[in-house]
Amino acid sequence: MSADKRDEALIAAARAAADRSYSPYSNFPVGAALRFDDGTVVTGTNIENASYGLALCAETVAVSRAMAEGRRGGLEAVAVTGPGAHPITPCGRCRQVLNELAQLGSTDPDILCVGPGEVRRVKLSALLPAAFGPASLD
Repeated sequence: MSADKRDEALIAAARAAADRSYSPYSNFPVGAALRFDDGTVVTGTNIENASYGLALCAETVAVSRAMAEGRRGGLEAVAVTGPGAHPITPCGRCRQVLNELAQLGSTDPDILCVGPGEVRRVKLSALLPAAFGPASLD
C-alpha cells in the first residue's frame, strides 16, 4: 500500500473513532488513530464526564489501548480529527502522552492534523520541542 493510501486509511480510522465519541457536554467529537511500524492501527475517541476534569482525550485513549495491548514503541504516525473548520492538533497533555510512547521506540511520528478540507502534517518533535520523557530520568 502506498504512503498516501496508508495515510488515507489512518485518517478514515480516526474519523470512524470520532463517530463513537461520548461528548455530550462539549459536542466536540474527536477521533485519533495510531499507526505502528507493523501496520497495526489503534484508535481512540474522547470520552467526557459530567465532572469535566475527568474527561479523556482521544489520543490518550488510543495510547492507553495500545499500551494495554503491550505496544512499546514503533509509533510511526497519528491522525487526529474533530469538528470545525480547521485541522486540530493534540492538546499539550496528549502531546506528552504520545511522546512517551514514541520515545520508547526512539521514533518521531508524523502527526496528521485533520480538518474538513485540509491535512497538516507535522512531526511530534515540532509540536513538543525539548520534550521530557523516559530518557530524562537517566
